[in-house]
Amino acid sequence: MGYAKGRAKRRDILDQATALFGEAGYRGTSLREIAARCGISHPGLLHHFPTKESLLLAVLAHRDEVDQERITAGHATGAAALLRLVDVVALNMTRRGIVELFTVLSAEATAADHPAHDYFVDRYSRIVHEIEEAYLEAHTAGDLRPGVDPARAARDLVALMDGLQIQWLLGDPSLDMAAAVETYLRAQLVGPGSVG
Repeated sequence: MGYAKGRAKRRDILDQATALFGEAGYRGTSLREIAARCGISHPGLLHHFPTKESLLLAVLAHRDEVDQERITAGHATGAAALLRLVDVVALNMTRRGIVELFTVLSAEATAADHPAHDYFVDRYSRIVHEIEEAYLEAHTAGDLRPGVDPARAARDLVALMDGLQIQWLLGDPSLDMAAAVETYLRAQLVGPGSVG
């Protein structure tokens, strides 16, 4: 029972930290504020996360785990894995706080002294590589249109998704991020539902 309670409290801390980091940024949020929002003492918070940096990295890792499970469910590869990204974008449209957190922190982390700098450098490198691999698999399977360069398409897709998130956060009510990403991908893929 105590273990389950501890996991539930840890999850609550991650949820509250996600919300506060999204609202005020990493540097504008204190562990005391997070503890207060969770209804626990500052030492109680430190029992779960001994430093602010460890909490931040746990929040980011949790988001990545959720997204990765969605993309690779059923061992999707190639075009199927690319199209799973549409599901992740659709999910993001239901979790504004996480999108805000990611957007704020990724901008803050461009500073080399930010505690999440290395995380974001590694994450972008890994994500672009994984998407490029999916494009290469789609090419090998004959599902990619001629002339689509997997390396460039991967970078362009990441840039598209990030750019759409910023526009969405800034309040474009007509923006359907998932539909925009799906249209982009279908224009590059050969097969049912593809453009052209």
